[in-house]
Formats: sequence, structure tokens, C-alpha cells
Amino acid sequence: MPEPRVLGDPGPLRWRKASASYANGDCVEVANLPDGRIAIRDSKDPDGPVLQFSASAWRAFLVGAASHEFDLT
Repeated sequence: MPEPRVLGDPGPLRWRKASASYANGDCVEVANLPDGRIAIRDSKDPDGPVLQFSASAWRAFLVGAASHEFDLT
């Protein structure tokens, strides 16, 4: 199957996931888009939908995750 594309068809993307991710594929992958946005996909469904975020929204998410803002406990 072809590599999934995002709006504007930036061409093939360099997807990466956390080095601590599990080998079972239960993780997300991220890629930098040429216009500075961030693309995110489910590693179990590489041909599925791709979410796109501005760089500032992605940074805000990472800060929130690091400060446990999204913890469910």
C-alpha cells in the first residue's frame, strides 16, 4: 500500500516513534511536515488517518503531558 499522505501532499514523510515504545506496535508515530506542522498517526494503522497540529499546539501538548496534565488518576 502507498504511504499515507496529508493535506497538500508533502510527499513521503520520515515517521518516528519513541525509542521506549513497545515492539507490539501500540504507539503513535510523528513526522515533521514541510510547513512546520506536525503529523501524527497510529503505528498499528499506518495507512489510516493522519492528524495534523501546529508546532505550537504540539509543544503545548508535550508540556502538558510532561506535567501530567492528562493523567487519568
